[in-house]
Amino acid sequence: MINKQSLWFLTLFSLVLVLSVYYITMPSELLAPENQTEMETMKNITVEESEILTTHRIQSDENRISQIKDLRMVLTNIEDTIDKKNNAYEQLRLIDVIKGKEEKLEEKLKEKYKLKTFINLENNQIRVVVESDKHSKELANDIMRSIQEEFEEKMYISVKFQY
Repeated sequence: MINKQSLWFLTLFSLVLVLSVYYITMPSELLAPENQTEMETMKNITVEESEILTTHRIQSDENRISQIKDLRMVLTNIEDTIDKKNNAYEQLRLIDVIKGKEEKLEEKLKEKYKLKTFINLENNQIRVVVESDKHSKELANDIMRSIQEEFEEKMYISVKFQY
């Protein structure tokens, strides 16, 4: 028969194990000091992109950083329940997955249409900002089709051209 103390030990041990595997598999760039990594990233983005796309990226990153900090506070809070901590961990994983999908879609559009874009995924909505002086309905439709190919369920996709 497992008593409460053993159950708590197994639960906390499994949580520590999952988190350590997560941190071990993270790229080393993410483990660098936050300010240094963010500054290097900002320099690279600024050289390659216009101010409009950079502004969108900064706003998106700021929102994600605040969400991540809040979720990490839940994970480290001793008083929160295990269910709440599990939900916070799942939300952290979901943020990583969404960021990866956004980057994948941006790369796909860059390769296929030679366009610099910013993509924001929220719920079933995808917002695409394209850096282009040409405003074409055909290009917008092609972009929407290319993005929709990556998803099984129907997504609401909006395309905005800015220069």
